[in-house]
Amino acid sequence: MAQQGSTSVKFHCSVCLDLLKDPVTIPCGHNCCMSCIKGHWNTEDPKGIYSCPQCGKSFIQKPDLEKNTMSEGLIEDLKPSGHQAAPADLCYAGPEDVSCDVCTGKKLKAVKSCLVCLVSYCEQHLQPHYESSAFDKHKLIKPSKEFKGNICSTHNEVMKMFCRTDQQCICYVCCMDEHNHHVTVPVEVERAEKDKDLKVNLQEVQKKIQTRVEEDKELEKEMEGIKLSADKTIEDCETIINELVSFIKEKGSNLKQQIRSQQKDEERRVKDLQNKLEQEITELRRKEEELKQLSDTEDHTEFLLSYSMMSKLSENTDSPSFKMCQVKYFEDLQTALLEARENLKAFLSEEWSYITLTVRSVDVLLPQSKPKTRDEFLKHSCQLTMDPDTVHKKLFLSNQNRTVSASASNPNIYPAYKKRDRFSIQQQVLSKESLIGLCYWEVEMKGRGLSVAVTYKNKNKLDQSEFGSNNNSWALECYKDSYKFRHNKITTSIAGPLSSKVGVYVDPRAGILSFYSVSDTMALLHRVQTTFTHPLYAGLWIWKSYWTDTTATFNEIK
Repeated sequence: MAQQGSTSVKFHCSVCLDLLKDPVTIPCGHNCCMSCIKGHWNTEDPKGIYSCPQCGKSFIQKPDLEKNTMSEGLIEDLKPSGHQAAPADLCYAGPEDVSCDVCTGKKLKAVKSCLVCLVSYCEQHLQPHYESSAFDKHKLIKPSKEFKGNICSTHNEVMKMFCRTDQQCICYVCCMDEHNHHVTVPVEVERAEKDKDLKVNLQEVQKKIQTRVEEDKELEKEMEGIKLSADKTIEDCETIINELVSFIKEKGSNLKQQIRSQQKDEERRVKDLQNKLEQEITELRRKEEELKQLSDTEDHTEFLLSYSMMSKLSENTDSPSFKMCQVKYFEDLQTALLEARENLKAFLSEEWSYITLTVRSVDVLLPQSKPKTRDEFLKHSCQLTMDPDTVHKKLFLSNQNRTVSASASNPNIYPAYKKRDRFSIQQQVLSKESLIGLCYWEVEMKGRGLSVAVTYKNKNKLDQSEFGSNNNSWALECYKDSYKFRHNKITTSIAGPLSSKVGVYVDPRAGILSFYSVSDTMALLHRVQTTFTHPLYAGLWIWKSYWTDTTATFNEIK
């Protein structure tokens, strides 16, 4: 307090805040510049009330001003010490600062606000609160722009009461007026109660902060673990793929060597035959010449003797024997290679589905939110097509393999070497694409007698049983007037709105499979919670008793 009432401050004018010039003393004891106090009084209330700019004391009559010679002398002693300027801590208020309400002209930055006066003071104008006992009960707080909101807008009184009934601050007049029968307490009492809640809330927030900080650290570790694992897996992936490529190239190189070796053996065999034929041709031409000469012999006896000897030579001639036939060369090998290529592609495609499913099953800490509206489902939409290699021979694909219909009269137009992958008993077809990650698709039906299914796909040969009749498939059976769900030979009747469109949602990782009736809204028909252990495929089954007028389409969702 002694510092705030320092000598340098006492000899500053409370109006201009500079060192006193022509100092005069007001009857209340405070000093001002002669010109400043006259200017201050000239701008005050015209009713003729004059006040001190520092302590606010009012005078009914304009006081007589007397020059303060003692202060003037002391001020002259202060000037050489460099005290002409205002103290350093008395700085002007900026746009974001709370300004002094007493300062005239350019306002200084407030250092305190008084809850009793409802005024903000700079250091100079705050001095009476420290020097006079009249201000002992005034409560000073940090300078605030909002504290004037403590005034009741109705009664223009300080709101020192709290209404617990209406949960709002009120003034004493409000307590006797509209809050007369309410539960009211002083703001200090309510503050004490609220402080208890605040401490509890603060502790809860601090615990949550600590928990979130620890979770954030765990997520950082998770990020680092994911990166290290991904980098190592990519490195191993490159190594394994290079090994597979090298293996295939090595087998291909060996196969080419075998082909070349077989080529040389066959060429050598043909060359041997050619040499024998050339020898026989030479011998035959020699014989031809002899026969021509013999035909020209005029002596009959000589002709008969020579001809008899030539016949014996002809009988002893050993000619090579072979049959001319259609030559296929290496065509059978080409066919075998083509079939091996398709089998390998099918095998690798199946294995790749397992690998991709494993990639999508990487564990993370963050949960997936479940879609609820159709727009949310459509965010996970996938465009499916039907696999021609699996379609039954009495089913016909169209619309870029998105539509299937019965086709009893159409011939089998699908490759014969794919028979091991084709449904041969039930009129079924699988999607070409596997269901990786969150997937949603819609099936548009014409007619009834159809099963919409989700199923595993065996590696070696398709399961020829009906969808839903085993433990590897889940099927929604769509009848003319109802639905049924079928799995592992267990059939469950389902009540739900009929629609020509069925939506299917699957989350392989969470083990969720849901069927919906889709129209203007989506209605859940059936939900399955299980554990999927293999890659999933969409399936369609057109029943034989209904197939003449039933088609199904994987809708193109845009």
